[in-house]
Amino acid sequence: MPDMINTKYPMPSQEPDVRNKNFLEVAQGYTEELALSESQRCLQCKHKPCMQGCPVNVRIPEFIKEIQDGKFEEAYQIIAGTNALPAVCGRVCPQENQCEKYCVRGIKGEPVGIGRLERFVADYHNENNRVLPEKPASNGKKVAVIGSGPSSLTCAGDLAKKGYEATIFEALHIPGGVLVYGIPEFRLPKSIVRQEIEGLEALGVKIETNTILGKSMSIDDLFDKYGFDAVFIGSGAGLPKFMNVPGINNNGVFSANEFLTRINLMKAYKPDSMTPISHPKKAVIVGGGNVAMDAARCAKRLGAETHIVYRRSMDELPARKEEVEHAVEEDIQFDLLCNPVEILSDENYNVTGVRCIRMQLGEPDDSGRRGVTEIPGSEFEMDCDCVIMALGTSPNPIIKKDTIALKTDRRGCIEVDETGKTSIDRVYAGGDAVTGAATVILAMGAGKEAAAEIDKLLSGN
Repeated sequence: MPDMINTKYPMPSQEPDVRNKNFLEVAQGYTEELALSESQRCLQCKHKPCMQGCPVNVRIPEFIKEIQDGKFEEAYQIIAGTNALPAVCGRVCPQENQCEKYCVRGIKGEPVGIGRLERFVADYHNENNRVLPEKPASNGKKVAVIGSGPSSLTCAGDLAKKGYEATIFEALHIPGGVLVYGIPEFRLPKSIVRQEIEGLEALGVKIETNTILGKSMSIDDLFDKYGFDAVFIGSGAGLPKFMNVPGINNNGVFSANEFLTRINLMKAYKPDSMTPISHPKKAVIVGGGNVAMDAARCAKRLGAETHIVYRRSMDELPARKEEVEHAVEEDIQFDLLCNPVEILSDENYNVTGVRCIRMQLGEPDDSGRRGVTEIPGSEFEMDCDCVIMALGTSPNPIIKKDTIALKTDRRGCIEVDETGKTSIDRVYAGGDAVTGAATVILAMGAGKEAAAEIDKLLSGN
């Protein structure tokens, strides 16, 4: 009999007043007992509605059934059949907007904790049965993969399983893309990312770091000089956006990208780190997405009084509900319905505060999103010594500048057809480089689809 309790079994976590002072993982993961209990909430629906929300087609009811039967390793193998990064997805996927959104149990209560169960199964496998895969026999074809984020890792892994010699070219000194430079340790331990990458390397995926397409080499070089048969571009969206307001170039204004990269990739929060980082007394984070939550929670852990300034209300925050709840629990202040109009400074251009204006919500547009307008005469000032802009990102233009034939849209995103093919023959693209900043799992889905199309092209099937 299914367990008909209407709420998910709670996730063990660090206490808020403890975790907001360290970078250890917040959510501790299900025990076997909790995983078994949560799995029993699944009704094993015949039509599997949850699967329509998964971009990589994980066979969700099947892996949950294995958990119900206590077969945790079998559950992992089902997930791994379509998902190259299960331990990552179990931690950072927005399941509430994807698989769990379609869960029948969510109609009259909370959906089954699919993400929590996926994480449990992946962690169980890594702790108890982790064996690196064997490299398949080579089929003689070579594919270059640009970037080492989730779309690239997925594409390279799927191709390697089919015998392709896949080589990843990464601009930074450590592979992982946004998984290592963008997502904080307390949400996604970097040891988890490293384990997933080691599995791909065992399949034969080669990784070349400190290599920038458009600087170190060109797309033409990949074909003509290095002999690759196809190219996948998964270079992400790492170019930060800033507000066009007075004072934006003051000392103490950072992009969330730089702030998070110094903390996540370079461990600048550690006392012995050689990487400089601002240790603000009072930080203002501008934005309301997941990146804003990450930046705010990092600033808090550096000892700052932390405020999130967002021009809409709490109901319109685009960040995951869980991340917002964690931020509130960790004593991060939300200054809603206001927007910066100037960043203030002293005579040495060091940030001293932010001048904001109150906002009011308007009617919803065609997409259902409510517009905002300023309230005249409502300006006020907030003291601070650090401002972090978390307003979104766009693809880096370096590749486009190097390759005129590569078509991009007005946002700088690479244009592709329904197969993921770009305007250049044998060159495919996916992930944030195509969509702009989106989710890890959507990027993985694009990498998976591109790998299938590249295989069709090169194998003739």
